[in-house]
Amino acid sequence: MKRILSIIIFLLTIISLSAQTGGDNTYEFLTLPNGSRIAALGGHNVSHYDNDVNFVLRNPGLLRSEMHNRMSINYINYLSDINFGYVSYAYDLENVGTFAAGMQYINYGNFLHADETGEILGEFVPSEYSFNLAYANALSSKIQYGINLKTIYSSFFSHSSVGLALDAGIAYVDTAKLFSAGLVVKNLGIQLKPYTPGNREPLPFDIQVGITKKLRHAPFRFSLTAIDLVNWNLRYTSVFSNTYQLDDSNTENFLNKMGNIGDEFIRHFVVGVEVIPHPNFYIALGYNYRRRTELAMQTMPKLVGMSIGFGLHLSKFNISYGLASYHLAGSSNHFTLGINLDAFYKNTKL
Repeated sequence: MKRILSIIIFLLTIISLSAQTGGDNTYEFLTLPNGSRIAALGGHNVSHYDNDVNFVLRNPGLLRSEMHNRMSINYINYLSDINFGYVSYAYDLENVGTFAAGMQYINYGNFLHADETGEILGEFVPSEYSFNLAYANALSSKIQYGINLKTIYSSFFSHSSVGLALDAGIAYVDTAKLFSAGLVVKNLGIQLKPYTPGNREPLPFDIQVGITKKLRHAPFRFSLTAIDLVNWNLRYTSVFSNTYQLDDSNTENFLNKMGNIGDEFIRHFVVGVEVIPHPNFYIALGYNYRRRTELAMQTMPKLVGMSIGFGLHLSKFNISYGLASYHLAGSSNHFTLGINLDAFYKNTKL
């Protein structure tokens, strides 16, 4: 066991030394929140214990037999005319494990095709797709493991790319204590066909850890998710100076108390809270500190970095909505329709 732990620490050290920050990777659409509940909880969650198959894309270890014959359809109206979505379906094979298939896509809107003289030759629509297949099984009554294989296709006019990625995760769930935790290694893979021959780009590799705890005598469920664990330095340097930029007065006040190390530390965490007054209804709130410090305007930070949403569980359908504020210029609207196919007909597992 000590040898295994030493190997794991050694590999994580190598990975952290070569880790990439946001914007330095290809296929960044893989990091976008694929479901409305996830978006409402701050955009990241790898520990939420529910029958929502959207969480499987965040951590395949959360895939379990109770998700059998459930389907989820997501549409996200992103910034400007960018749209993306996610469709998934789960099926459990007794004594084999639980499988889930899904497709993630993003459409960047219409672009003009012009030559060097400015003559308009037409239009084109850049888009990216990820087809994924997940498998999960139980290690014990409380521990579940899962993997998710992604095939990726990206097209930007005359340039296209193909990639392959793998997520591997584990989840610990203690229903008696209303507690769950998750660990996932995300987007471990390679660009099989680069946009430009001989110029392979790194994928948005990440390691994330999270915990979720529901209060026993109050309608609250709290989640804390740590992201970008392979890269400590998430701050950025301005192109206009050699000093780090402070994005709002709240950040300055925080740095005065905690210093740069404290600011770096808290950028790795996303906080989510759910209010559950009834088992069939929830209200979710999220706070993404990193998003706020990077995208909020100094003079008007307002609600940038915050998110909110709600969901309604019916016998056959689940309907949910999430709103995430990225910048004063725009927010993202997330719509999710969950379908319990077993509620429509009697189904016998294979």
